[in-house]
Amino acid sequence: MSRPDPNHIEGLSRKPKGGFPWLGASSLILAVGGVAFLFSPAGQRLFQKDKPEAAGPVVTPADASDIERQFESRHRQAVAQMEAEFEKERAELKKQLDDAAKRQPESRPDPEPPLSAHTAQSGGDVRTLRSGIPFKSEVKVEKGDIASKERKDNESYVAEYTLTLRVPEPSKTLDQLHTVNPKLATLLPGLPALMEKAEVSRWFFALYDNKTKRVRQDANRLNELLTKHNYYDCETILNLTYPQNGRKVFLMQAEMDVVSDGSDGDRLAEMPDEIVNSTHYQPFTSYGWPKKTPTPNPMVAGWEKRIVGANKELGDSKTTADRKAWLRDRIAYLKRGIQDMKSRSFLIADYDPFIVIPVNLLTASDPFAPKVGDYAVVVHGEKLYPAIVGDGGPTFKVGEASLRMAKQINSKASPYSRPESNLVVTYLVFPGSREETKGPPDYEKWRTKCDELLKEVGGVGSGVELHRWQNLLPDAAPPAPAPAPSPAPTQAPASANGLVPGSGAASAPDPAPAPAAPQGNTER
Repeated sequence: MSRPDPNHIEGLSRKPKGGFPWLGASSLILAVGGVAFLFSPAGQRLFQKDKPEAAGPVVTPADASDIERQFESRHRQAVAQMEAEFEKERAELKKQLDDAAKRQPESRPDPEPPLSAHTAQSGGDVRTLRSGIPFKSEVKVEKGDIASKERKDNESYVAEYTLTLRVPEPSKTLDQLHTVNPKLATLLPGLPALMEKAEVSRWFFALYDNKTKRVRQDANRLNELLTKHNYYDCETILNLTYPQNGRKVFLMQAEMDVVSDGSDGDRLAEMPDEIVNSTHYQPFTSYGWPKKTPTPNPMVAGWEKRIVGANKELGDSKTTADRKAWLRDRIAYLKRGIQDMKSRSFLIADYDPFIVIPVNLLTASDPFAPKVGDYAVVVHGEKLYPAIVGDGGPTFKVGEASLRMAKQINSKASPYSRPESNLVVTYLVFPGSREETKGPPDYEKWRTKCDELLKEVGGVGSGVELHRWQNLLPDAAPPAPAPAPSPAPTQAPASANGLVPGSGAASAPDPAPAPAAPQGNTER
C-alpha cells in the first residue's frame, strides 16, 4: 500500500476515472435529501433545539442559498473521495496479486507430514493504520466442535473491535493560549481583559462531537478513519467580551489547511484550461455578490461542456437507467451553477485573503458565531493578517484559509500542502461586523475595518502593524505611491504617534509576487 498524503483532509478529492459510481450515486441522493431537510422548517427546528436564548445575527435567504449550494458541493466531493479511495485500493490489490503470481514457483515442495491434532496457537500483532492510528490485533484460537455445528454457531467466528480515543479539553486561560503563541498578549494588549470572563464556546464541543460521531460511524462500517492529525485540529474556541464596551470576539486556535475555490469573471476573465475543464474545482464561495460587468465567468465554458457530454451519454442506448438518473441530476446541478455564475461573482482563493468556518456556525442563531462576511484577523507568529469569513466548511473540521492567506504565511503552501500543521494559528472573528451589502474585495477597506475593530478591544502592541494586502490580479492597477509632503516654512504638526489621525498603523506593502493561477482543491 502506498503511503497516504499527510496533508490530505478527508471529504474532498479528485474524481476517479472510469466505472459507474454506484456507491457515490446513492450517497449523493442521501446527501442532497439531507441538505434539503437541513434547510426545511422541520430541519431548522431540529438543529436549533439547543440554541442559546440570546438572539444572534439573522441569516438572510441569500446566505442560506450560498451555504446550501456549498454544502451540496462538499458532499459531491466527499462521494468522489470514496470512489477514489476504492479505485486506488482495488488497483493496489490487483498489483499485489499480479506480483505474487509472478513469484509463484513452478513446482510445489513436498507436503508436510500429516498432523494428529490441531497445533494452531493464539497470537497478536500491532500495526499502524493508513490514518496513523496504532492498531492492536489479536487472534484467539480455541478448540471447537465439528465444523457443521460451528458453522451454525454465531459465536464460533467473531471479530471484536474496540477503538479508544481521548476527546480533548479546550484551553481556557491566557497562559494556555500562550502555549500556542507566547506573543499574543504583546501583539494584542487587550487580550488579558478579554480573557477575564472568557467562556468556552459550545461549538468547540459540537466540533469534537461531530468528529467522534464520524469516527464511530466509520469504525462501525470498517471504513478508513479520520486521521489522528485531523481529529486533533482545534486547540480551543472561546467567546470573549471586551469589558469596556461589550464588543464580542470569537477566538479559535487551530492549524491551517488550504482552500482553493472561487471564480469571478469581472476580476479574472481567464483561467487555466486545467481549471476550466476540471470536474472537481469549485467556482463558488459562500461569499458572493451581483456581477458588475458583462464579462462571463471563465468557468461557465467548462461546465457547459460537461452538460454536452452528459446529454450525449443520456442519448446512448447502452447507458443504464441508474446512470441516466444520475446524469439528469448532474445536469440539473450544473445548470443551477451556470445560472449562478452568470449572475454573481465570488472570492478567488488564489488572490483573496479569507478564512473558512464550519457551515453549522454560519447558520446558527448564536451572538458569537461568525457569519459570512464578518471581519477577521489571523495571528501567526508575530504577524497579524486582516481577512473576512469567506466560505463554509465541513462540520468536523476547522482551521482553513484561502490559498492567498496560506502562501503569505508559508511560501511553500499549495492546494496540496498546508502552510501550518501545528495548532499555532489564532483566528479572531468579530461577530456582527459584516457589511449589509456585499461587493468585490477591497483589501484596504478590510484592513481599515479590522484595525478599527482591534482598537475596540485594546488595539495592537507597540510597533505591531496589520499586514497590507496587494491586489495581485493581472489587470489590477499598481498601488498609488504615497503623496510627497507639501513644502512648508515650518514643520508640519504630527499626531502623538506620528501617523495621520484615523489612519491606523501603517506598513509598506510587500513586493508583489508573480500572479499564481488558481488551482484545484484537494484539501478541506
